[in-house]
Amino acid sequence: MKRALGVAIVASLLCGPAWAQLAEYGIEGIWTVSTRDAELRGSVAPDGKRIVWGSDRAGGAGGGDLWQARNEGGRWLDPQPLAINTPALEAEPTFSADGRWLYFVSDRAGGAGGRDLYRVAVREDGYGQPEWLGAAVNTDADEGSPLPGADGQWLLFASNGGQGQGGYDLKLARRSGAEWVLQGPVPGVNSGHDEFDAAWLDGGRALAFARGDAQAGTARVYVATCDGRQYANATPWTLSFNTEGGYTRAVVADPSRPGEGTVTGTARSPKAGKSDLYRIVLPTVRGQDGCLAGQGG
Repeated sequence: MKRALGVAIVASLLCGPAWAQLAEYGIEGIWTVSTRDAELRGSVAPDGKRIVWGSDRAGGAGGGDLWQARNEGGRWLDPQPLAINTPALEAEPTFSADGRWLYFVSDRAGGAGGRDLYRVAVREDGYGQPEWLGAAVNTDADEGSPLPGADGQWLLFASNGGQGQGGYDLKLARRSGAEWVLQGPVPGVNSGHDEFDAAWLDGGRALAFARGDAQAGTARVYVATCDGRQYANATPWTLSFNTEGGYTRAVVADPSRPGEGTVTGTARSPKAGKSDLYRIVLPTVRGQDGCLAGQGG
């Protein structure tokens, strides 16, 4: 996770109606995590010992795979495909806050159809058997971007199934016993565009998310804050390569280094491949309670 020698550190200002901060970024794991291939959505385990991400590089089971590298002396080493990969797609990993689970997306056989949401138990020596997250969140269309809440009771995800604003919408589910119960759309952020790849900020009182055209391969990260009822005033995050018509998505917090995270993008420089993972300083924003049921007001 230490920035590679020889890679420039680029800085840009994050501006908005209620915040301003410096966001430094550099390629994450040059030639280990970020390579000449397409990388997407890097999630660091809470203990900082491993990072998992999606990649189309050779050496996996095929169809797009999950890869893992281990942290040794502050550097990512020994990239390996996960044993849970299949010839189908495995992508978009996110560790739970307690590090016990890895959530991901797959279109493997046995789901509801299209891309479905799964999780797998994290073990010291690897991973358990993947678990399908159930019919309340998985449809015969496509689901993606699973994000478990800090308390394990919430799940935020994207779906283009069912009634929505158009394309992919961000939705919420809540844990009830051993099952997830759909709560409905994330208030305030869905539009006629695709919304996906969300990350909670300020304990769920703010949200970073991608908006764009998933089929065209365009995405831009926005930040919105809860006004007590919905996530409002969505504003593009002005990281230098987070531009209109570009490809920037998948902000993921790094619990092992509070205030930091990763983002997927295609900067002009520094650049390794088709899409790279960059280390970022997370937006420092403050919202109100009320956008998640049972949270404050």
